[in-house]
Amino acid sequence: DIYITGYIPFTWWKKSDKPWVRALMSWVDAIVYALVLVYFVFAFLGQNYQIPSSSLEKTLLTGDYLFVNKAVYGPRVPMTPVNFPLVHNELPFGLGKSYSDAVTLGYHRLKGMRQVEAGDIVVFNFPAGDTVMTRMQNPDYYQLVNIHGRDYVLNNPEIFGEKVWRPVDRRENYVKRAVGLPGQRIKIVDGEIFVDGEKFLTPANVQFNHFYQTTSGALSDDEFDALGISPDDRERIPVTPDDVEPLRSLGFKVNPDGSVPPIYLSPLTAAMVAEMEASPRFHKVMKQEPAPEQMLTLFPEAISQGWTRAEYGGDSGLWIPRKGTALKMDRTAWDIYGRTIRVYENNPTAEWRDGQMYIDGSPVPYYTFKIDYYFMMGDNRDCSLDSRYWGFVPEDHIVGTPWRVLISFDKDKPLLGGGVRWNRILRDANPDK
Repeated sequence: DIYITGYIPFTWWKKSDKPWVRALMSWVDAIVYALVLVYFVFAFLGQNYQIPSSSLEKTLLTGDYLFVNKAVYGPRVPMTPVNFPLVHNELPFGLGKSYSDAVTLGYHRLKGMRQVEAGDIVVFNFPAGDTVMTRMQNPDYYQLVNIHGRDYVLNNPEIFGEKVWRPVDRRENYVKRAVGLPGQRIKIVDGEIFVDGEKFLTPANVQFNHFYQTTSGALSDDEFDALGISPDDRERIPVTPDDVEPLRSLGFKVNPDGSVPPIYLSPLTAAMVAEMEASPRFHKVMKQEPAPEQMLTLFPEAISQGWTRAEYGGDSGLWIPRKGTALKMDRTAWDIYGRTIRVYENNPTAEWRDGQMYIDGSPVPYYTFKIDYYFMMGDNRDCSLDSRYWGFVPEDHIVGTPWRVLISFDKDKPLLGGGVRWNRILRDANPDK
């Protein structure tokens, strides 16, 4: 209004006869203008985002700062419009929430350039982040309850913090690759993704966990660095006398004196595996076969017994809900889509009883989905908490797609000693598209 209609006299201070008022208010005016501008840029065009974990390495690295383009899929109108624009959900110094949920808006997205496509890297609000513990937000509250029990989680605030609920646009930002689109059926066999029966194109930088053994002697930090293996991923496998014969039968080297050269476990790309296999420094490289989960549960919990992150979806695969599609609700459908219908589709009274689904007390034999959903996975396939663990990403949780790496920092190196990855500045953040 101050620059368009002038109806409200925000510029009263310019007519003040007190110099200190004009000086002070000129700063206030500049700051307020900057915050308003940042608010609209962040809400409708794009904003910066930091990669906090290794789930997309080597495509995106921990420490990358990205510019996320919100215009590609259409900017989402803020659902909590009253917020401080420079922080996401918490003010610094423990000052509390950065937003007010006294004023909330329903989901609405402006027209974009295109829809989410298979293979896109997407930033979205974490769906299971509706309820979180303030001191431990990953794993999410529901996984923490599965691991530790509800009473232990809620009665130990010094470990887990407080239980809080967050609106959609204030949930933590995640970044993954879209591997399944609305209406498609997804299945994973031996780590390979199949969509509607067709093999999904594997990005060049996809990683799987591999065991690898040197011919002799431990790897130095320089050798790890040359291979591109970060310090967090340099896991050396302990070997006991009882392990010697099983290792020999798998083709690992055992010295004449019964000692075993070092064996490591790390996520590796296909190029890294090929480099090791061609090097005389290594005796063997072997892909790890994931076992059924012991601590975390795979989605959907009720039917995923026996599945692993590399063998996922059962015989027929998992159907991804599509807007406008009517699904017959039997017990299996409820086990898979019950939370989706109840929470993301905003049907809090939905329940399963007497062999059928009820909403608002009435039986619903077929349910028609209101919005689209996506299946997201990290490129670091064995080190990524993704849709295999917490389910579908609703359309209204989509934020945007990374455009460029603005700058990148290596947390394992000093700032002036290689801590800035200069070669990543302005690099394409979606290189497989």
